[in-house]
Amino acid sequence: MSQTIVALDCMGGDNAPGEIVKGGIEALKENKDVFLKMVGRQEDVNRELEKYDYDKTRVEVVNATEVIETGEPPVVAIRTKKDSSLVKCMYMVKHGECDALVSAGSTGATLVGGHVIVGRIKGVERPGLMSTMPSFTGQPFDMLDLGANAENTANHLHQYAILGSFYAKNVRGIANPRVGLLNNGTEETKGDSLRKEAFELLSKEASINFIGNVEAREIMSGAADVVVADGFTGNAVLKAIEGTGLGAMKTLKSAIMNGGLKAKLGAFLLKDSLKGMKETMDYSSAGGAVLFGLKAPVVKCHGSSDAKAVYYTIKQVRKMLDTKVVEQLVDAFDPKEEVN
Repeated sequence: MSQTIVALDCMGGDNAPGEIVKGGIEALKENKDVFLKMVGRQEDVNRELEKYDYDKTRVEVVNATEVIETGEPPVVAIRTKKDSSLVKCMYMVKHGECDALVSAGSTGATLVGGHVIVGRIKGVERPGLMSTMPSFTGQPFDMLDLGANAENTANHLHQYAILGSFYAKNVRGIANPRVGLLNNGTEETKGDSLRKEAFELLSKEASINFIGNVEAREIMSGAADVVVADGFTGNAVLKAIEGTGLGAMKTLKSAIMNGGLKAKLGAFLLKDSLKGMKETMDYSSAGGAVLFGLKAPVVKCHGSSDAKAVYYTIKQVRKMLDTKVVEQLVDAFDPKEEVN
């Protein structure tokens, strides 16, 4: 297996650089073919690296004096902060110095930089932000677009279905992924003009296994392997799922802590079951959100990512590169184009 070189933005996210560096080191220990270029303020990154015993031949620290903060206007930040960790990572991928990029930093800046610097595959109109989501069945599903684009056309949704099916088949190993269109009902006649036009296009697409419309209440119960949505709707549903999950766990914990001896005893007896439920719904083990449709893997971790999430995201990137999913997308959308 060839070497995988990952540009790791060590300054992005709420827990940078400590958890980012820690996650990178954990990924190195298990994946012997991975090489990391850790990008950030050199003294800060080196200070974190001193805490670990690792193969120093597989880590290079690249100094970056600037940091793009979450609240900054993305376009302005990408244009003006050329020495930021994120922008430096982007250019290393663009110039072929790295195979992929992992960042827990600004989502907006990652999206803009991905489009402007790394570049989209010719033939892909709008790369979509896609994440592998947990479900109640234990079988995750891929969903896109999760907010890369505020507005979409039916053609964009058609392409998202193809992109998502590619990923589910080649990276997650699902032989014939079921693709569903997120709508306000399962009937063909449901939805606005965008959903109706997209439904017609998807019904005629022979390269995917389109199963029709799916409702938001069904997607966590295994209704489809790939769920397609416009960016605004997808992002709203994603945040609703995250908020509901966090709220449910918080409410359950509060009920146990305030429920007296019987509640605490019940929780003790159900300890293993509750742990299993938490692991089933833990999205961090699925990796980050891929800006899919670019010339190289650009993967965005959650802003609050810990070392575990970073570890799994690097593992996800390695799988993407190993399965050559980007090269296969190029062949599908524009056979004449060459990947960087």
